[in-house]
This record gives sequence, C-alpha cells and structure tokens, in this order.
Amino acid sequence: MKAILCEQYGPPEQLVLTDVALPKAGAGQVVIQVEACGVNFPDTLIIEGKYQIKPPMPFSPGGEVAGIITEVGEGVNHLRVGDRVFSLTGYGGFAEQVAANAATTLPMLPDMDFVTAASTMYTYGTSYHALKDRASLQPGETLLVLGAAGGVGLAAVQLGVLMGARVIAAASSDKKLEVCRRLGAAETINYTTETLRDRIKELTDGKGVDVVYDPVGDRYAEPALRSLAWKGRYLVVGFAGGDIPSIPLNLALLKGASIIGVFWGAFAQREPKTSLQNFRQILDWISAGQLSQHIHNTYSLADSPKALRDLLKRRVVGKAVVVMN
Repeated sequence: MKAILCEQYGPPEQLVLTDVALPKAGAGQVVIQVEACGVNFPDTLIIEGKYQIKPPMPFSPGGEVAGIITEVGEGVNHLRVGDRVFSLTGYGGFAEQVAANAATTLPMLPDMDFVTAASTMYTYGTSYHALKDRASLQPGETLLVLGAAGGVGLAAVQLGVLMGARVIAAASSDKKLEVCRRLGAAETINYTTETLRDRIKELTDGKGVDVVYDPVGDRYAEPALRSLAWKGRYLVVGFAGGDIPSIPLNLALLKGASIIGVFWGAFAQREPKTSLQNFRQILDWISAGQLSQHIHNTYSLADSPKALRDLLKRRVVGKAVVVMN
C-alpha cells in the first residue's frame, strides 16, 4: 500500500511517498481502509520530533482518520468488518490503511461523509473537552478564542456559542474573522491591526473575559491572561505561535485565576467513558445541523506535505483534509 513516511525529523518537504506493508490488527485493534485523514497542528510537530509522542522511525503522520474496517483484532466486539468509522490514531493516518485502537474508534453517523468524519475528533474533541471538562464554561460567560480561524479555534467558537457563551474571536486577518462571525462569534479582534488587551477592555467594559481558549501561545498569551476577569480560566491548548510563553504567576494570584492545561489525546486515552459521552453530544449537534466543520481544502495523499506546509504558513482557515480517492 501507499503511505507518506517520515524517515528523519524535519520539515514537511522531507516526507516521502512510498510502498509499505499492509498493517495487521493486533489485540484490541482494527484495520481501517483510510478514506480521509484530518490534518492537524500536532502533525507538524510530530515530524520534527517536537511532539509529546515520538513514534519509532519510519512512521506516517496523521492522527485522525475516517474509513472502512477491513479487519478486526482479538477482543474487539463492538465493531465489524465493513463498518464506516472514524478513529483517533495519533499517527499513521497518511496511508491507505492503518491499524487503530478499537477503543478510540467510533461508528460514523449514517449520513456522515468521510471528510466530515475525518475532521471531527481533534477539533471538536479538543475544544469540547476544554470548554466543558476543564473550564466549566457557563451560559452568559464571555469566552475569548485566540487563533479563532484555525481548526480547534473555529470549533471552540461554534461550541462556545452552543454552550451559551458570548464569544469574542481573535485572528490575524479580517477575512478569517469574517468566517468566525459567520459561525457565531459575537465580536472579533484582528490582532495584527488592533491591540489585543485594549480591544478586550473595550468589548467587556473593562470587566475582562471569563475564559481564554489559547492554542497559539507566543506573544498573545500574557495580554490575554491579563485580560481575565476575577476567577477567570485560562486554557493552555497549544503553541501554534511557535514560542512557549513564560507566564508571570502573580497574574493568576491577583485575579484569583486558574491556568488549566488541555491535553485531549491523553484525556481520551485515560478517560474513554467521559470522552465517549462528549462525542455523543458532539454527534448529536452534528446530526441536528448545529455544528458544521469549515473545510478549507482537500489534498491527495501525495500532496500531504503541501497540506502540512499550508498549515504551518497559516493559510488554512478551518480544516485541511487528506483524501485517498
């Protein structure tokens, strides 16, 4: 079968398209014929050796897939050959087939297409876990989403609205912010032309925001933290901006604030029952038409490196997806 392989750590351009052996289903696993694979920021980190997970070389990036089960391993009773599924794989998805953990593989909705299914887990899973389980976001609270036009950012915007929050979306261009408004953001901040902290003060009458959702880090972290209201919650989701910021902890003290880490992949592995409950709610919203993934573009397997480069260059609004056919 064909697969995109990382044979040495480096940029997307070093990835190679080659033939590899077909995977086999071990105990507790299924083999999935991949129809689509979501492209996510962790994919850009894992190929450079900068992610928490470091697979043995060579490996394929691609942490979430949708496709059809072709083989079921020992001990798997809830899935069958021929089932249409989507799965959290961590890596291995930029390939025509992948062996996946059955515990993190779910049946697709009957009317769900593969591209939608392959773009659901990381974005909605991360953002719903962050807002519900970590921040306990309440109706009527104000939520600031940094990097709001990215995959997890747009998911946080939509979910925040569904959870009854007033959502302020921050992104780097008016074009990106237009998409955020279309998906429910009440207010927007262009942090390339506006001062983040001043604009937050203006939009909140000086009260600050209750929750900050931050997948960016870098230079926006401290002004966002300083913009929290009393007992605000600051969600550390990722560092797409490049640098991991150093935070003056006295800010948390002065505001009675909480700085909360969000590692959805570990949560899904450690607390599978709660994660499954979250996905039931997410799928209900998708089925009802209340959640709709914004697909930036689809790419062929051979063009997977280009998809990763577009993500790194901040060209992707919403979600990029690799499709096999």
